[in-house]
Formats: sequence, structure tokens, C-alpha cells
Amino acid sequence: MKTFHCTHCQSLVFFESFVCNRCRAVLGYVPGLREVGAFEGSDEQGWRMLPQASAQTYRRCANYAREHVCNWMVPVEDSNPLCESCRLTRVIPALAKPDNRLYWYRLEQAKRRLLYSLSALHLPTHFDGEGGDLTFKFLEDVSAVEPVMTGHDNGCIVVNVKEANDVERETTRAWAGEAYRTLLGHLRHESGHFYFQHLIAGTRRIQPFRKLFGDERMDYAAAQKHYYDAGPPSDHADRFISAYASMHPFEDWAETWAHYLHMVDTLDTANWSGLTLQPRAQADPGMTDRTPIGRSDFQSLLARWQPLTYAMNSLNRSLGLPDAYPFSLSPAAVDKLHFVHRVITAASKASS
Repeated sequence: MKTFHCTHCQSLVFFESFVCNRCRAVLGYVPGLREVGAFEGSDEQGWRMLPQASAQTYRRCANYAREHVCNWMVPVEDSNPLCESCRLTRVIPALAKPDNRLYWYRLEQAKRRLLYSLSALHLPTHFDGEGGDLTFKFLEDVSAVEPVMTGHDNGCIVVNVKEANDVERETTRAWAGEAYRTLLGHLRHESGHFYFQHLIAGTRRIQPFRKLFGDERMDYAAAQKHYYDAGPPSDHADRFISAYASMHPFEDWAETWAHYLHMVDTLDTANWSGLTLQPRAQADPGMTDRTPIGRSDFQSLLARWQPLTYAMNSLNRSLGLPDAYPFSLSPAAVDKLHFVHRVITAASKASS
């Protein structure tokens, strides 16, 4: 993700910021410009971006103006009261319940980061045909007998609201033996199922996919039961990017897709921040390549990823925190990541 500055005073701000901490200007993200801008105006008269207060007038997304869970702006000529992100959410949690507003904010925040990455990679969120619109539902358990399962169903990403509860999510992560579990990770994973449906299934890519990931026509329910009964195979680290990826080719693809999004977004953030690594010992890994992520080949991305993750993990350990990147990439996992890179590159060129 790029580095953002307040367009009024040029102070550093975040993608999620509502107000500039320095000049106190109202901030809002404009997806058409991919920019966080400072604004002057009002909800009644409209908002214009500083410093020159451009001719384009915006209004705050309804979930910004009324609910304060969003910071995106909407051009006044757009009749939809919701921004490009919020209008994709079909169901939100009941706000009368304690903590649900916080959980909703966290879910929308993660979703906006996903959408930023998809936009940066020029991946469409709409395809012709059934299940062609990427949508979201944030649902709560109605009973312990039938809990909401986070997943993807024909274009709709469903997330159980309890995943936004840090204690619940960490408990599940520990129970499942997962090294990594985040809201953004969930959304990236489930988006992989959406893009499999439109970029792989029924296309010429299905045979190369099966050579790397396996035959997706194998019984999913049986594979799922076997995974939860017996656990992952003993050699899963040599063949898959995560233990869960070993369950079924669908999950192998989704886990690899999510991992690729982790990589490119983190590398893009490092690039925009001007981060380079120049270790004292020549034999130690360095990172001096500043090629924009969108113009980098896969080998360039991979060459930067290893030293960056080593530095990230070392910094976390210095703070007494778990590794930020608790993975090790096997040659088989790298081959699968390369396939995802080729699919995304081709899809990006087709939609540009």
C-alpha cells in the first residue's frame, strides 16, 4: 500500500485515518484517485479536497457520516449513499448488540484493504454471469448447533462476526494449530475462491492448475472430513504453503492466492516507505531493488521477500512478539505462487 499524506499540511496519515493529527482537517479516501485527501465543507454543502478545493464535490459515505465505520468519499453525482466498498456489504451485524459496532468497523476496515489491493492489481470485482459480483455478508451465530461458517458462496464472502473478536479469533487459531489468522487473511483467502471461479474454472488454465494443485473435482466433503479427522499429511510443509492448504485443491489455491496478496501488499508498502536493507555482512540478505511492484517479475518479488520477512521477524522478536511472517516457502509452494502471479498478471492486462 502506498504512503499517504494529508493534502493540506503534507503530514503522514494512514489509509484508515479520519482526521489529520497535525492540522485537524477532515480526511477521506477517494477510490477513483486512490488518495487520502483533506477536505473542507459540510455534509449539507458538500466536501471539496484541499489545498485548492477542487471543483469536484464529494459527500461522505453514509457509513462515514452516520456510523463512523468508514472513511471513504462518494462523488456527489453518484446517487448511491454508500461508497464503493460499503455498497458491497449485503448484511451487517446487529448494532444493538454490545461490541458489534467495533466488530463491524474491523470487518469493513479489512475489506477496504482487500479492495485496495484488488484495485492496485487491476483485478475486477465484477464479472458477467452468475456469481459475478463480489459481495460480503458479516453474520452472527444464531445458535451453537449451527454456527456461521466463514467461506465463499457463488460470489459472496461470508465472515462470522466473532472473527473480529480478538480473543475468539486467537482461541480458534490456537485450537486449529494455525500460525496465522487475521480478518484480512480470511478475506484474501475467500477472495481466492471468487477468482478461481472466474479466472481458472472452465478456462484453459484449468489443466496447468491441476498439475500444480491437484484435481479440484475430488469430493470436498470427504477431503474436509479426512483433514479434520487425521490432520495434514506429515510432509505438508514440503508440498503446501500451509497445513490447511493440504485439505483440498480449492483450499490450496485459496491459501496460495491469499499468500501472494500478503506478499505484494507488504512489498508495496515497504517500497512506498523507501525501505531498503543493507546489512553489514555481505553474505547477509539485502533488499535494494526499488522497482514498483506492478512492474516487477516474480523472481524480483521473491528475491525481496526473503530478506524483508527476515527483518520483520527479527524486529518482532526484539519486541517480544511472535514472528510477523510465520511461514517457510518450499520449492513447491514457490511454484504455486508463481502460477498465481501469472494468472493475476494476465487478468490485470486483460482488464487494463
